Amino acid sequence: MSQSPLTVTFPYINPNEPEMVIASLLVENGQWVSRGDILCTIETTKATQELEAEQDGYIFEISAQKGQIVRAGEVFCVISPDPAWQPSIHKPIETEPKPALRNIRITQPALKLAQEARIDLQALPPDELITVERLKALFPQLFREETHVPIDNVDPNAVLIYGGGGHGKSLIELIRAAHLFPIAGIIDDAKPIGSSILNIPVVGQKNHLAYLYQKGFRLAINAVGGIGDITTRIRVFETLHAIGFRCPTVIHPTAFVEKSVTLAEGAQIFPHAYIGSDVRVGYGVIVNTGAIVSHDCVLEDYVNLSPGAILAGEVTVGAKTLIGMGVTVNLQVHIGEHCRIGNGANIKRDVPSNTIVHAGEVW
Repeated sequence: MSQSPLTVTFPYINPNEPEMVIASLLVENGQWVSRGDILCTIETTKATQELEAEQDGYIFEISAQKGQIVRAGEVFCVISPDPAWQPSIHKPIETEPKPALRNIRITQPALKLAQEARIDLQALPPDELITVERLKALFPQLFREETHVPIDNVDPNAVLIYGGGGHGKSLIELIRAAHLFPIAGIIDDAKPIGSSILNIPVVGQKNHLAYLYQKGFRLAINAVGGIGDITTRIRVFETLHAIGFRCPTVIHPTAFVEKSVTLAEGAQIFPHAYIGSDVRVGYGVIVNTGAIVSHDCVLEDYVNLSPGAILAGEVTVGAKTLIGMGVTVNLQVHIGEHCRIGNGANIKRDVPSNTIVHAGEVW
């Protein structure tokens, strides 16, 4: 039995990190591949994965090049057993979905929400893209939108956690361990009001923030990690600021921060991190678990250091740069703005702004 053309899509390596970089491209259009051959290598700041051919055939319509940033779910190429395959004379090709998802087009946030609400996916319309908003419109009885969040006796020292994903869970544990603030609740657009995460209730969505501020809340913590797309994390800060919320700095009790360190608001310092003498940490910076920032370093606004990253002395990291797990950066190196440094990279000289350094690379 002959095989049909197969579309190859980028997988979700990490549900909290939909973006990835094409680290290497090993095929070209028209090339024959066998099942199991490596098509490309993709990497996030926390993982690297090889994308394999799932059937024999010829490669067509490669959509991305080495170094390009792509998103999970996007099409990478088509594999056809016919060397003369043409998309214009064939019906659209679909990947083989899981039985529950056959003919259903649904965004990842909407899928998570549907699963939490135990919605039968076969009950969804097959001919449209199902977003969170469309899902709520289809099942209003399950997602009744409150016009406000009824909270009485507001504690002005309590914090709201914006985001209920993996980073949000880590921050809840951090705040509990440090006894920093009472946690009033979680703000998350993709989770039903009244549900809970680590026994903290989801009390509202983005459109409830102004109401919560009017009720007396003044503190909010940005729990959007921004590893896949740093602009999302920045937009959350901008939204909170526009309403009037402050974003306090949070430090886990097992982290060690020297007294000479300057910490801006919104910084998040996770377990067993070390920050050395005269370091300057900018607004909204994340220094994740076990990261080391040696003396006289400068971390500009929104820098994200992944677990186990090590910066030698006098290193400067520009705003909005993402540094992966286990990265080492040599003494006095300058890394520019909006860079992505892959896991395990060794940075020995300056990195210009907007540069991608691949996992394991020696720069």
